[in-house]
Order: sequence, then C-alpha cells, then structure tokens
Amino acid sequence: MENLTSQMKWQQGTLVVLRFLIGWHFLYEGLHKFIHPEWSALSFLANSRWIFSGIADWIISNQGILNIVDTLNTWGLIAIGLGLILGLFTRIASLAGCALLLLYYLFNPPFIGMELIGSVEGNYLIVNKTLIEAVCLLYMAFTPLSRHFGLDMFRLKYHKTAPNHD
Repeated sequence: MENLTSQMKWQQGTLVVLRFLIGWHFLYEGLHKFIHPEWSALSFLANSRWIFSGIADWIISNQGILNIVDTLNTWGLIAIGLGLILGLFTRIASLAGCALLLLYYLFNPPFIGMELIGSVEGNYLIVNKTLIEAVCLLYMAFTPLSRHFGLDMFRLKYHKTAPNHD
C-alpha cells in the first residue's frame, strides 16, 4: 500500500507540474500579445485551409470582428494561464484551454497538403503539439488530482464547510 501512495504522490506532483507548465505557456503567449499591440491573428487566419477557412476569411474581411477576436484571444490566453498556474477554477481553465487549442487545431490542422505558409516549427502529420496540449488539458479537467496544490484546494474546502442557505 505504501508503494501505491508513493506512486499517487508522483502522479499528483506530475499533474501539478504539467498544469503549471501549460499555464505558463498560455500566460506567456497572452502577455506577449498584450505587450505587442501590433500582434494580430490575421496571418494565422489567412493560413486557414480546412473546415473553418470560410469563417477565417469572414473574420479577416471585417476589421471590427478581427479586433474582437484578437482581444478575446489575448485575454483568454491570460485568464486560462492564470487559472492553471494558480490552480484556480482548474476544471474551467482546462476546458477553456482545450477548446481554444482545438479551435487553433481545426483552423490549421497538420494534414497532408495543408502546410502553413511561412515559418513553422517542426513537421507534423495529424498530431501536433497543439493537439497533444489540448488532450492534456482535457485529462486535467476530469482528473481530481490536478486540483491539488492550488487555490482550488482552499476554494473547495471552503464550499464543503460553508453553511447551506437553501
């Protein structure tokens, strides 16, 4: 039984580290976009070649919509990153991060004949880092271990001890 407890601690610790690292990735991406107001999703959307290419073209053609998408993307990344790093509303942050990453994936999937124009990191076929990170977030959303060592631990403890006013 002691061996199982030790294994659970390693799993718990690994999930906390994974949550923090993915949170850092989101937070840094969001802060970078915030600090560089010239950033826009325009080039990413212009590369869209799959089922959402029509939506991407519509967003690009309307500057007001593009500005809204840029703002939502920037602040969404920051909020998700902070939630994951702090371990606050971990399930919501994990699901929101997973949804955002799946949108990125569906706008520009790594399929044969759909290579991105411009500089890209790595060579992928069907599975890329975006998809892997999305699956990790989905796993964290439904694993109670991922809510340890964060503010959710205190939030959930408070809700268990708070009187019921129904």
